[in-house]
Amino acid sequence: MTDSMTIAAPILIPLIAAALCAVFWRSASIQRVISLASSVLLLAAAVWLLRTVTTQGIIASNRGGWQAPFGITMVADTFSAVMVVITAIMGMAVAIYSVAYPDTAAREAAGFHPLFQGMIFGVTGAFMTGDLFNLYVWFEVMLITSFGLLVLGGRRDAIDGGVKYVALNLVATTVFLIAIGLLYGVAGTLNMADLSGKLALVENQGLVTVIGLLFLLAFGMKGAVFPLFFWLPASYHTAPMPIAAIFAALLTKVGVYAIIRAFTLIFTEDVGFFSNAIALIAAATMITGVLGAAAHYDIRRILSFHIISQIGYMLMGLAIYTPLAVAGAILYIVHHIVVKANLFLIAGAIRQAGGSFQLKKLGGLYHTRPLLGVLFLIPALSLAGIPPFSGFWGKLLVIDASLQAEHYALAGVALSVGLLTLYSMIKIWLEAFWKPVPEEGSTYGGAVPVTLSRGRFAVMLTPIVGLAAMTMTIGIWTEPFVALAGDAAAELLDPRAYIAAVMGAPR
Repeated sequence: MTDSMTIAAPILIPLIAAALCAVFWRSASIQRVISLASSVLLLAAAVWLLRTVTTQGIIASNRGGWQAPFGITMVADTFSAVMVVITAIMGMAVAIYSVAYPDTAAREAAGFHPLFQGMIFGVTGAFMTGDLFNLYVWFEVMLITSFGLLVLGGRRDAIDGGVKYVALNLVATTVFLIAIGLLYGVAGTLNMADLSGKLALVENQGLVTVIGLLFLLAFGMKGAVFPLFFWLPASYHTAPMPIAAIFAALLTKVGVYAIIRAFTLIFTEDVGFFSNAIALIAAATMITGVLGAAAHYDIRRILSFHIISQIGYMLMGLAIYTPLAVAGAILYIVHHIVVKANLFLIAGAIRQAGGSFQLKKLGGLYHTRPLLGVLFLIPALSLAGIPPFSGFWGKLLVIDASLQAEHYALAGVALSVGLLTLYSMIKIWLEAFWKPVPEEGSTYGGAVPVTLSRGRFAVMLTPIVGLAAMTMTIGIWTEPFVALAGDAAAELLDPRAYIAAVMGAPR
C-alpha cells in the first residue's frame, strides 16, 4: 500500500460507511452490519498506519494536484497515528455496545449510524490534517454530526443540552476563523509545516503572540478547559450512554490535540509565555473539574466533570514542555480515552441493572452484579491514578516532569486532584455497589431496573471487558507504550522531520 493510500484509508472508510448507511436508511439491520464492518476495517487501517509510521517515519501526501503549502496536506506522525488507532478502538467498542443498549432501534431509525460514522470521519480527519483551514473543516464535520447525535430522539433535555453544546462551539468556531484570517494575513500560508518556519520571520512577534492566544481560546473551548467548559456538563449527561461514551472519549481530545500540535509546531517563538499561560489554565481546569465532580450525585454529571479535570493533566505536560512531560501528556491522553469511554459504558450498564443514574436511588449492585462491580473498579481506580493501572503511569510521568522542572505548585495541584478523583470514584462505589438497595417508598426508593436478556447484557459487557483489559495492559506492560509516547514527544519537540515530510510530499 502506498503512503497516500495508507493515509487516506482511515478517512475514507468511515466516510464510505456513512454514505452506505444513508443509502440503506430504511434497514436498521444492514446499517448495523455496515457500521460494525467499518469499525473493524478502520481498526485494521489505523494499525497499518501506525506500523508504517513507526517503521518508515513520518508520512505525508498532498491532495488536489498541488505541492505543499498549496495542496490539501494530510500527515501522519507518531502522535496522529496513535490518535487514529485509539479512535478506531473507541469506534468499535461503542458500535458493539450500542447493538444491545435499550432504545437502539429508535436511534437507528433517526440516523444514528450515518451520524456516528460521520463523526468518526471528522475526528480521523482532524488528527491527520496538515493545514489549519482544513482543521476548521474537520471541526465543522464533527460539530454537525455530534449535534445530530446529541439530539437524536428529540427529547426535551437532549435538545436543551444540544443547544448549549452547539452555541458555545459556534463561538469557538468564530474565534478560530478570526484567528485563521489574522494568521494568513501575517504569514501568507495556513500549512502548519510552512507556518513553523515563516512565523519566526515575522517582524511583529507581539501580533503573533496575540494570534496564538486566539488559537488557544478557540481550541480551549473545543477542549473544555477553564473557564470555557460550561457546555460539557450541561450537555453530555443528556445523551444516551453509547453517544456520551464516544463524546467523552474523542471530542475534547481533538481540542487538546490541536493545542499540542499548534504550540509545538507553529507558536514556538514565545514558549515561556505560552507555557505559563497553559500551566495556569491546566491547574484551574483540574481544580474546577474535580470540585464539580465531588459536588454531584448523578453518575453522568460526575463523569462529565471528570472529563474536564483530567484535561488539566494533558495540558500540564504541554506547559512543562520537556520530552518527559509531553510524553506523559500523550500517554495520559490514550489512557483517559480508554478509561473515560469505559466509565460511561459502565454507567449505562449500571442504569440497566439498578434503574437509575442517581446514586441515592442505587444500591446493592455488587451482590446482584459482582462482575459489573469489578469492571467498574478497574477504570475508576485507573482514573484516580492508582497502580498498577494505566492512569498511574501517565500521572507519574507528568508529575515527575513537573518536579524536575521545579513546577512544584503544579505538581501539588495534580496530586490533590488525584485524591479528590479517588473520593468521587469511591463515592460511586459505595453508593451504587456497596450500600443496601433503598427500600420501596423511602425518600430515594423507587428505581426500576431495566429488564434485559442475559445475551444483551453480555453484549453490553463485551466492550467494557475489552477496554478494562486495555487499561490493565497499559498499566502492567507499560514500557512499549511509554516508548511510543516518547517517540511521539520527540517528534513534536523537534519538528524538522515533520516539516521535511510535508514539504517534500508528492502530489
